[in-house]
Amino acid sequence: MSHDPRAVLSRPAPPPDLTVAYGDQPEQLVDLRRPAGGGPVRPLVAVVHGGFWRAGYDRTHTGPLAAALAEEGWPVAQLEYRRTGQPDGGWPNTLTDVRAGVAALPGLVAQALPGLVAPGPPLLLGHSAGGQLALHVAAHAPQDVAGVLALAPVADLAEAYRLGLDSGAVAALLGGGPAEHPQRYAVADPRRSVPRRTRTVILHGGGDRQVPAALSRSYAATARAAGAPVTLIELPECEHFGLIDPLSAAWPQVRAALQSLLEDQDPLTQGRPPGRTPEGR
Repeated sequence: MSHDPRAVLSRPAPPPDLTVAYGDQPEQLVDLRRPAGGGPVRPLVAVVHGGFWRAGYDRTHTGPLAAALAEEGWPVAQLEYRRTGQPDGGWPNTLTDVRAGVAALPGLVAQALPGLVAPGPPLLLGHSAGGQLALHVAAHAPQDVAGVLALAPVADLAEAYRLGLDSGAVAALLGGGPAEHPQRYAVADPRRSVPRRTRTVILHGGGDRQVPAALSRSYAATARAAGAPVTLIELPECEHFGLIDPLSAAWPQVRAALQSLLEDQDPLTQGRPPGRTPEGR
């Protein structure tokens, strides 16, 4: 029986422990999950969901991932934000919502989950379009981010626009192409504004048909040229959704990459066989 990679998008997950607001708009919400067990207190993991910034996808599809991380002892926040197809979604509010939400998280969790979250900024885990948003926050508000784990991120918006990914998702987000809105791309495109100080690990599947791994390669090459601490790990057999699926073969790599950010270690030097990095030589 073949496994449907998209099954994770609709798989039921335990509900969050509580939901709090970071603003007064209906979508400016965060689902919080308490860490299981009595291990050492860890930093918050802020999950920024994908779905090509469109209203059709919300934070609920990251429930299995968030529940699995909480089960392993991580405090988790699933961040919601205004998306294209909603009132005031897209440029600039999709981006400013995520920046505002991430900035508000330390105060929110100190109140909502007292004693369960290590002090300081969160680690950002972003998938697909959420990976673009996580990289964007790290570039523009590095003080609010302890590290980034970007899973199959849309890390090169100009190329994603050129490729017409998801039937024009980038144009819907930014109102057009780079020639029409160069300033918007200068702000929003991760490849145009690399987080210089934030430890960043990118995982991308070689079998990804939604977001080609070439986008992460071009981003990583640009980031490394700028001296940014970025590691790209390619998983040759993985497709787009396995990276957020705790039942997938890729999940141990996701866990290891997150742990490497906690320990401030390069995942490629931790004695694990995490795959290949074609331009890591």
